[in-house]
Amino acid sequence: MIVERINNEILVRLSPQTNTADLQDMLDYLKYKELVSKSKAKQSDIDELAKKVNRSMMEKVRRERE
Repeated sequence: MIVERINNEILVRLSPQTNTADLQDMLDYLKYKELVSKSKAKQSDIDELAKKVNRSMMEKVRRERE
């Protein structure tokens, strides 16, 4: 693996044997970290939103099973 900083970018070179699914997971995590670094939300707000989303998804799954 080679990591280079070029201007305002970071270039990472990986071997072709790299598992692309694992690489995508890492890229998704880095994107998440980039997005939340700019957030002003409190952890309590995030936890409450997550609860609401989970409840909503469970209700949707239940309705689809009926």
